Amino acid sequence: MSDLLIENGRLVDPSQGIDRIARLLILDGRVAAIDPSDDEIPSHCHSIDASGRIVAPGLVDLGVELREPGFEEDETIESTSDAALAGGFTSILCTASTTPVVDSPGAVEFVRQKAAKANGVRVYVIGCLSREQAGDQMAELRLLADAGAVAVSDAPRPMCNDALLKRSLDYCRMLKLLIIDRPEVPELAENGVMHDGQVSLVLGLKGLPTEAEDLAVARDVRLAEATEGRLHVGPVSTMGAVDMIRRVKSREIKVTSSVCPHNLCLDDKQLTSFDSRFKVHPPLRSPRHVQTLKEAVADGTIDAIQSGHMPRSREKKMNDLNLAPFGAATLETTLSTVATFMVNENFIDWPTAIERLSTAPARIASVPGGTLAVGSPGDVVIIDPEATWKVNAYHFRSHCISNPLDGSELRARVTHTIVGGTVRFQLAPDANLLAN
Repeated sequence: MSDLLIENGRLVDPSQGIDRIARLLILDGRVAAIDPSDDEIPSHCHSIDASGRIVAPGLVDLGVELREPGFEEDETIESTSDAALAGGFTSILCTASTTPVVDSPGAVEFVRQKAAKANGVRVYVIGCLSREQAGDQMAELRLLADAGAVAVSDAPRPMCNDALLKRSLDYCRMLKLLIIDRPEVPELAENGVMHDGQVSLVLGLKGLPTEAEDLAVARDVRLAEATEGRLHVGPVSTMGAVDMIRRVKSREIKVTSSVCPHNLCLDDKQLTSFDSRFKVHPPLRSPRHVQTLKEAVADGTIDAIQSGHMPRSREKKMNDLNLAPFGAATLETTLSTVATFMVNENFIDWPTAIERLSTAPARIASVPGGTLAVGSPGDVVIIDPEATWKVNAYHFRSHCISNPLDGSELRARVTHTIVGGTVRFQLAPDANLLAN
């Protein structure tokens, strides 16, 4: 553990309503004081000058695919951790989409041990909702929770069994365990490649209709209302989903939702290039959906922004668009995407951006973080809001080099990521040159 004093930065902490120039003191890996007196600062304390930068709680991601074990050619736990740190994330929730899947205490422990060995980002495990993600029988949810799982989900697969989801919501209410569902009706989305609309019709590509997501969200929120269970729906991508979530929230039903950053800035016209880096899930929708999602993030209907990190190897993504898998490496561009297309376009301000990327995800998942309150973990991100850089996926720390914003110029960049008072990532002075 390191003792750190971060000086002269713009401290942004939505959990405490703080947005001002302040000093932040971290001792023994935890936040010790905001604006400490000189007498409170140990003589051996390391100092970081954050002049002109934003100092905020480390980012928290609600759903990352680690791919290890089983798909190490796509990503490993160590490379995911490195990518997350470069993107300003200090905590991530990892999905159960591995081989074998995370449906046993042993599988949970494997991920936790590998993550501890990587000694980087904090990794919280999402266990399977159903055994082997088959959707037939409930997994041993209590054993998964006892082993350390913070949530359960079959993501990236949707939960198609209505009765099983209802029973699980009832059971998890007693366990105080979060259920996450990626909403989709598989029968409607089968073999789809992109958003079902005018562009897909012109290109002759099978579409993913909005109804596939809308119907699943409608079922999810209705079951959450009936059971009073803890349910997170996401990531979402349609106007219909936003409308239903807004309606149930107006009735004070405790459903939360999230969206991916690329769904806030890119639309289905990108697929006219037939470039598989734009083949993501949920798909890039039409401009009307993009606008609705932006407004929903701004007004709080959508609670959180998650990276949508679904890494796939270069060889897999080099296939024809119909055959290439969905997926992209997005941990390293999430913050800058939000800054460029949400903050700089005045949809939201920086405190709201940090709330959607850090405070809200930590609250939803009930994990430490998302705050710089005294006594909280010393997990901090330092951001240069005025920096500009050009995305070059070949320089990613992720094994995956497919990113829908590759080649784009983005605003704002993470300069330091601090986990437990220790600087785990620091941007090299020549990094902007490397990015180009």
